[in-house]
Parts: sequence; C-alpha cells; structure tokens
Amino acid sequence: MGEEINITEDEAALYDRQIRLWGLDAQRRLRAARVLLIGLRGLGAEIAKNIVLAGIKSITLLDCTESTEEDGCSQFLISRNDVGKNRAEASLEHAQRLNPMVEVMSDTQSADEKSDEFFTKFDVVCATCCKQSTLIRINKVCSDHKVKFFGGDVYGFYGYMFADLGEHEFAEEVPKPKQKEEGGEPDTKKAKKEEIEMVTVKRSVTFSRLHSALEIDWSSQAALRKLKRTPNAYFIMQVLLDFISNNNRYPDSTQKEADIKLLIEQKTKTLEKLKLSPSVVSDDFASFCFAELSPVCAIVGGVIGQEIIKAVSLKDQPHNNFFFYNGVEGSGLVDNISSP
Repeated sequence: MGEEINITEDEAALYDRQIRLWGLDAQRRLRAARVLLIGLRGLGAEIAKNIVLAGIKSITLLDCTESTEEDGCSQFLISRNDVGKNRAEASLEHAQRLNPMVEVMSDTQSADEKSDEFFTKFDVVCATCCKQSTLIRINKVCSDHKVKFFGGDVYGFYGYMFADLGEHEFAEEVPKPKQKEEGGEPDTKKAKKEEIEMVTVKRSVTFSRLHSALEIDWSSQAALRKLKRTPNAYFIMQVLLDFISNNNRYPDSTQKEADIKLLIEQKTKTLEKLKLSPSVVSDDFASFCFAELSPVCAIVGGVIGQEIIKAVSLKDQPHNNFFFYNGVEGSGLVDNISSP
C-alpha cells in the first residue's frame, strides 16, 4: 500500500466528519490508496460513489462494455443520453464531480486483456461483473502480491461480496476491562453514572482465496455439518457464476421464460457438481435473478464500499469472507466459507 500522505487544510475541512469518526491516521491511509474498480454497472457505480466520497487517492474505472437502456435503472453515474457509450468513460465525469480531490481515470480494456503486472499497481482491486475464471485469476495475482481483493455482483434480488485481504491486521476499539471492586454501589447504578471507557487493541485475521471458497466437497461430513448454516444465496451465487460462464451473458429479462428454464437446468448441474441435492435450492429462485435492482445495488455496494474503507484504513474488523444479500427474504448475512 502507498505511504501515508499529509492532509492539507482543505482536505481536513472536507473530511472533517470522517476524521472525527475514524481518526487522522486512517484518513491519511485512505488518501494514499490507489483503487482499481472493474465493472461499471449499477453495483460498480455504488462502490465508486462510496469510496470516492471517502477520499481515496485515485480510482481507475475499468470496463470494456457499452451502456444500455437498462443502466438507467441503477447506474446513476451514466446519463441516459450516453446509452451506447463505453461505461467507464461515460461514468468518469459524474464520478469526478463527487470529489474533485480524488484522481478519477477510465480504462476501456477488458480485465481479461490485462497482464498480471497491471493489477499489482494498485492497493485495492475490486472486481464486479466478472466471470468466475476472471475473478479467480485476479484474486490469485492480488493474493500473491499482497494487494487487497474484493469481488461482487448483483443478480436481480440477490447480491454478494467476497473479500481476500490475506494476512490482515487492524485496530479495534473495545470496552476496557474493569477490575472488580468490593462493596460500593451496584453495577447497574454505576453504569448509569459512568461512561464506558474504550481502548484500542490490535488484532489480525487470515483470509482464504476465492477458489478455496468455491471448490468445497459438500459430501464430506465436515461440510455437511455446515450445510444448514450456509446461506442459500451462496449456492445461488454459484449457479449464477456457472450460468454466466457457460452462456457468456447474464440472465436476460427480454427472454425471461426461456432463461428461467436455463437457470433451473444450471442449478441442477451446479449442485450435482458440488455433490448436493437439487432440493438445496428451490426452483423459485430463477424468477428473481433478472436485471440489477437499484436497492440491491445500494445495499451490496454500501457494504463493499465500507469494507474497502475498513481494509485500507486498518480500522475495525473486516467481514471475512462473504457477505450475501437475499432480497426475496430481505436478509443480509456474513459467512466465512472455505475448504479446509
């Protein structure tokens, strides 16, 4: 990660609330962070907004695709007049307006065309709208070069985030342990009179790679014991990743009935590959996997933006390693899933 830089008076005024929240040192780390954001659909727009407003050093928007009419539902950085233009270039102006102190750049190449060395130039790489093979490749490069990696996507009512921060150290505020005192007032009365004193402690956590989190033998006894506690959205994510890899596209709302059948067929194949019964995921899921819904993008993008800020600032415990949002149930869950 880039070295911490000094905060100017103008920056101190702009980021005053944030500095009060997480401290000057954390803001300095943010101001030194170089971020690569891959994929500028609705989820990418939410992530870009959150981290640009937080005050990073620079962000590179990477996307080789052209904007469509559907972007008007969730991609607020792109004007409706820019339909047909490259998503990264069309997002550049509005992203820059969010915070003139952040350097915002666009790149119209595909992530698959980039060399491994390209990804090592950043402190954080966040990959959205990518195939599973692309995510695994970029994650490996980042892990090998100690670059913080995030992946995520939104499929209709469902969304997820994956994080791999390697060996990550962070500072966390916890209540200061109090020594027991004999006699005196009851604890309940003391609590009303005294504010809880907080102390900062340093902790560390180890993350696993994406391939380890996806390639689990669910027929093993250890995995089966965890099956009931594993969010249903994890398996739906696996189905959607396979669908996109096999069809080279997302489920298409203009051919919804046909794609629902394809999704159900893919569900059976994916769960068989994972050595699980097709009944683990109900066929009903297939009706809720179309388009990027703005509220789902806002929730998942808010979580990813928050986690990038936590990872860079080294403040507070990060989510290790998945966050899943299920809009059908209205639930969001954090889970640590990886093979032994």
